[in-house]
Amino acid sequence: MNLSYWEIKSWLTDIDFTVIGSGIVGLSCALELRRLYPKANILVLEKGMLPQGASTKNAGFACFGSLSEIIDDLQNHSEDEVLELVSKRIKGLELLRNILGDNAIEYKQHGGYELFLKQDEALFEQCYNQKGSINELLWPLFETNVFSFEDNPFGFENIIERIGYNKFEGQIDTGKMMEALLNKALGSRIKILNNCCVDTVEEGNETVHINTTNFSLKSKKVFVATNGFANQLIEENIKPARAQVLITKPIDKLYIKGTFHLNKGYYYFRNIDDRILFGGGRNLDFKGEETTKFGQTELIQDKLEALLKSTIIPSRDFEIERRWSGIMGVGNQKYPIVKQLSNNVFCGVRLGGMGVAIGSSVGRELADLLE
Repeated sequence: MNLSYWEIKSWLTDIDFTVIGSGIVGLSCALELRRLYPKANILVLEKGMLPQGASTKNAGFACFGSLSEIIDDLQNHSEDEVLELVSKRIKGLELLRNILGDNAIEYKQHGGYELFLKQDEALFEQCYNQKGSINELLWPLFETNVFSFEDNPFGFENIIERIGYNKFEGQIDTGKMMEALLNKALGSRIKILNNCCVDTVEEGNETVHINTTNFSLKSKKVFVATNGFANQLIEENIKPARAQVLITKPIDKLYIKGTFHLNKGYYYFRNIDDRILFGGGRNLDFKGEETTKFGQTELIQDKLEALLKSTIIPSRDFEIERRWSGIMGVGNQKYPIVKQLSNNVFCGVRLGGMGVAIGSSVGRELADLLE
């Protein structure tokens, strides 16, 4: 790359901390580093024009897990572990709201709902019967019952008429959240370079050598915060998981308000700007969606549209305005990986589809590894 003396001197020299990835985790890490080390030279490298993975492409759910998700988690984790997972999500959401403020992210607590298709009667019965024990499990965190069931108030069709309800769930504007984080980082003298793809990270004697597609640089410490793309740089128990999303054009007098889960959270939808944002379907093709390639498939998009027509807004005409996808990082455990990899390289990855909830706290924990 044809870099000048001034460019190298101002942006790529004497770097104390380099954060790879400018999503929720990366920027939260950089902001915490700035708080801990006010005079440090901090650089953030981002492969995309905007944060590329899931931070600007998620559905904006401020949630900590639906009833069926928590019951499912208990199949692979102990009660104490599940309680800790939910606690981390709650505290992470509180941290995000405290850092940016509810107005900046358009936080709205409309509540969360869980739908059960008629063919999912066994799942409904399981959730209905275990509601009491899950509420008891979560009582230390909320000091009240979290989950309840009520009649279908939204006119959904082809579902079991009793739907789950959780008054603590909220929603945010993902774009405004990331804009606020970026502005806060820039205002804190954190340098951000976009369209800069990191190829390798190599530990040296006292510094880390970072090779990008455009240039190379040295940094005293490096923090990998690329979540679903992490295995391109480090070897950890994490794999990518693509999430496909669509959004309708505005719908006149849209009566749906809240965040909604379906089929253990594999489908999810919400209202935004008089539209329905609907995503999911990874369970239709787990292997095919284990990819870092953005894009859509007919299998999943057709299913999303079919559910819109048959279940979510069956009596309304609608048009799809846009489709996109994001890349999450998942593994065989729900816990994020926040650890020191070598003398000068650290990582905060595997957010398991809960980036909005835990991204801020994971970023802070990542920076705090230096203490």
